[in-house]
Amino acid sequence: MKIYTRTGDDGSTALFGGSRVGKDDVRVEAYGTVDEANSALGLARAELAAEAAGRRAAGGGAVTDATIAAAAGFAALDADLAAIQSLLFDLGADLATPLGTKTRSFVRAVDAEDVARVEEMIDHYTAELPALTHFILPGGTAASAALQLARAIIRRAERGAVMLARGEEVGDHVLPLLNRLSDLFFTLARVACRRASVGEVVWEARRPERPRR
Repeated sequence: MKIYTRTGDDGSTALFGGSRVGKDDVRVEAYGTVDEANSALGLARAELAAEAAGRRAAGGGAVTDATIAAAAGFAALDADLAAIQSLLFDLGADLATPLGTKTRSFVRAVDAEDVARVEEMIDHYTAELPALTHFILPGGTAASAALQLARAIIRRAERGAVMLARGEEVGDHVLPLLNRLSDLFFTLARVACRRASVGEVVWEARRPERPRR
């Protein structure tokens, strides 16, 4: 089976259901940006795996309570990111399928349970973090930076979905889910730093220069 079809050479693409729209259509922009966020999560998972391997190498292969706890922490975070990647795929399919089309019955639309699970995940990870007293800049570790990238991308997806919702119907839980996901990715970026024992990058406000006399 060939990966290319040539059907999109004219700048159009097919939605799930058969209708064709321009590749610059607001709906395509929305679900395409969700896909972009999913790719950033894939990068974050790869960086987490590298950080976990680096920690094992630094420990010389010795098995201690600390190394076991660190490995478990990285593995749990990776498992949750894998689950969120699958959720983002569902979200993209939801956005790619206009309401009212016959194919909606084949799509696993996002629902209130998805939003609740993301909220539970946020609460679970927030419990291990110190109180947030400063603005945080992306960085600290490569995995944390990738999660911050996912946060910024999913915010763009949310803006695209809001634009789409002004002209067409979207699922009731699409916008709430996008909003919660950005909070989750921010929280997980902080967790990635903490589990790697790396300090967060704190924003320091620039003071305006006083005019010279």
